[in-house]
Amino acid sequence: MTNQPYKKAGGPYRSRQGVLFGVCAGIAEHTGMNVTTVRILTVIIAIFTGGWMVPGLYFLAALLMKPEPVLPFKQEGEEEFYNSYATSRHAAIQRLKRIHDKLSRRIERMESAVTDREYDWHQRLKKNGE
Repeated sequence: MTNQPYKKAGGPYRSRQGVLFGVCAGIAEHTGMNVTTVRILTVIIAIFTGGWMVPGLYFLAALLMKPEPVLPFKQEGEEEFYNSYATSRHAAIQRLKRIHDKLSRRIERMESAVTDREYDWHQRLKKNGE
């Protein structure tokens, strides 16, 4: 496993360093453009469309775009979990609960095997048989 962060494969995220909700900065990061260029294009489009439509679309994008993760993804599963959490926190919590319950059952089975009376005899017989 490398120490390189996992490349974001999803759509654009709202940037945490943006001026107003981070929409333009997130689009600029996703497309590889300069943030200033995206902001200037947004203002130009707002002027030529009458000014009312772009702010509405901007705020709609701010509501629909997921915020940028605080830490970069290191594995593909991390991105999947983040996207599920950002989309539905309830579903993500249910997923974590299922994983916890599965692990808890595995630990219970291992504990019952180790604390079983027969376990000690099996271990002693293995040592004597070698």
